[in-house]
Amino acid sequence: MLEPDFTSFPVLTTERLILRQIDAADAPQILALRSSELVMKYINKERAKNLEDAMAFVERVNTGLSSGEGITWGMALKEAPEKLIGTIGLWRIIKQHYRAEIGYMLHPDLWGKGYTNEAIKAVIDCGFTTIQLHSIEAHINPGNAASAGLLESNGFVREAYFKEDYFYEGQFLDSAIYSLLNKAPF
Repeated sequence: MLEPDFTSFPVLTTERLILRQIDAADAPQILALRSSELVMKYINKERAKNLEDAMAFVERVNTGLSSGEGITWGMALKEAPEKLIGTIGLWRIIKQHYRAEIGYMLHPDLWGKGYTNEAIKAVIDCGFTTIQLHSIEAHINPGNAASAGLLESNGFVREAYFKEDYFYEGQFLDSAIYSLLNKAPF
């Protein structure tokens, strides 16, 4: 069975980004992201309303780290590593199946510049080589064409489309499930 150990947080770097651990100092940027209607349009989760909600998110992320249930990186530009511009993570790690779910969000001022694509590539590599995952899945709102395109450009395949499988804000919503298998020998 997979036994992820995040006691030594794996900082990842790309051409333009540092993917680092999230801490309490990031709460204002977390609040800005998770309260934004633009950012959260296709993320069917309750919006952050205040700094306490943002701090609760930071605490959940760090609890997931200590339990080995997930890891979330803060995305920052190399020239401003202290300023969080987004998040990306492997969460809901299913240890007995060597599988995790990827999720990400980025400040809308930076959309379309390839930052999330850079981050996804680094996280996939870490997931498969360091964490030793066999597969990574993504659950997206089918209306999010940008996310679907990003996943597909990174080798993910849509494996399922669930009709009205998710209840949020008084309505049933559809989900599209994507998956990527580790092609390296296990």
